[in-house]
Amino acid sequence: MNEDPRLFVAVPLSDDATAAVTEVVERIRAGETEGRGVRWVRLDGLHLTLRFLGPTPEDRVPDLATAVADVARDAEPFEITVRGAGSFPPTGRPRTIWLDIRNGVEHLEALAARLDDRLAGSGWERERRPFRAHLTLARADGVRAGPATVAALTAAAADLAIESPIDRLILFESITGSGRARYVERAAAALG
Repeated sequence: MNEDPRLFVAVPLSDDATAAVTEVVERIRAGETEGRGVRWVRLDGLHLTLRFLGPTPEDRVPDLATAVADVARDAEPFEITVRGAGSFPPTGRPRTIWLDIRNGVEHLEALAARLDDRLAGSGWERERRPFRAHLTLARADGVRAGPATVAALTAAAADLAIESPIDRLILFESITGSGRARYVERAAAALG
């Protein structure tokens, strides 16, 4: 039985920004107690998700690629700054651990809104949750080490100011199974 591909639309970080984030994560992972039980994302595909689509029939992929191209064409490249850290939920045992985005948030929000509008015009249900710009680094799923990992990341990210140009919009497929999810580009379009 063929499963429908799990799709999402995102903007990737630059190679330099990815290297800087990787350095921070590796410092935390080296502190064995903070990272134990936390599932870190693959650092070779760091991105900011604008819209998660989930399982999608293969015959809808061309329409999604067109939507991505349309939205990208009407947006100009911009810069973001990665600074600070946090988690969802913000207190108790976190499920998702992330780095915060400071500069460029309004551009990301506008891009996500245009994408939502374009997808709604093609028959997709509108996103119900408000967009929150963040760079997911790990899933803690309520494990005991989660709060310690958030504290370590918050301390490590206190003086961060990682800049990244945002110049592409990508339709990704998330391939799950053994190990961490892998992201395969299904369509991409340059901004502007």
